[in-house]
Amino acid sequence: MSEPTQLADMTCSGYSADSKAMTAVEVAELYPFVSDWRIVDGDELPKLERAFKFKNFVQALEFANRVGTMAEEQDHHPALLVEWGKVTVRWWTHFVEGLHLNDFIAAAKTDRIFEQRQPS
Repeated sequence: MSEPTQLADMTCSGYSADSKAMTAVEVAELYPFVSDWRIVDGDELPKLERAFKFKNFVQALEFANRVGTMAEEQDHHPALLVEWGKVTVRWWTHFVEGLHLNDFIAAAKTDRIFEQRQPS
């Protein structure tokens, strides 16, 4: 992969019995494409997390709704915490109990949604 936008252009895949969590090497290869995200260990599972700032609650809620629409289209769903002026997004894959390529794709798509928001 040569550009971060390539991740955002990909589609999340389904899972099979062979699906596994990414190795540390695989995570390290993709992390530069979503470097605004943190890797956090919540509930002993690694997750991609990023907090997005907004001017008010309405903008935060609109962003969360757009992320939710994308998540439904991709059949891959995050944890969303909507607060006044802030949305925290966490991606991880329950099925593999860790990080999967889908999490990086969804994080890149989330970044794109944030970058394309309407300024106000």
